[in-house]
Amino acid sequence: MPEARVFPSIPTKILLPIDFSASSQVALEMAADLAQHFHAELCLVNVIPFFPTTTLPDMIPETEYIQEARTFAERHLEKCHAALIARGIKASSSVEVGNDIAGNIMQVVDREHIDLVVISTHGISGWHPLIFGSIAEKVIKLVQCPLLLLRSAKPDSGAKNPSGRASEWW
Repeated sequence: MPEARVFPSIPTKILLPIDFSASSQVALEMAADLAQHFHAELCLVNVIPFFPTTTLPDMIPETEYIQEARTFAERHLEKCHAALIARGIKASSSVEVGNDIAGNIMQVVDREHIDLVVISTHGISGWHPLIFGSIAEKVIKLVQCPLLLLRSAKPDSGAKNPSGRASEWW
């Protein structure tokens, strides 16, 4: 019987940037399946923009906004972590704060020695991504390791979860 070949491209650490949207839930399910298949660690990262994209009233300090966003992210990441552990998947998570979301994702890729990035699009079209670009597009241009891009249906299209699962991660 021939000896089994081990390919250096089999991931041992998979990164999933997650924003708790419907498209990132689908990406989480795909990344979890990949991590389980390859016996890889799944690293989740949520990036909180340092300068909020919404206009905050003067009475809400930015530090309070960031703390509330961090608490929200940590609570949801804990639920994801518990679900992954229940499936037997080694998992870690982090919350990053910065004004360059793609740059923060790249820092995590370097810091954690990531072998594969799984990222989803939000299916948004129109002038906003045309002018500002998308986070996924920026990551695609910057990342040096393999990347799996999951294309989401356009928002409000009524598309169901393509995996067919009814699981709730958060």
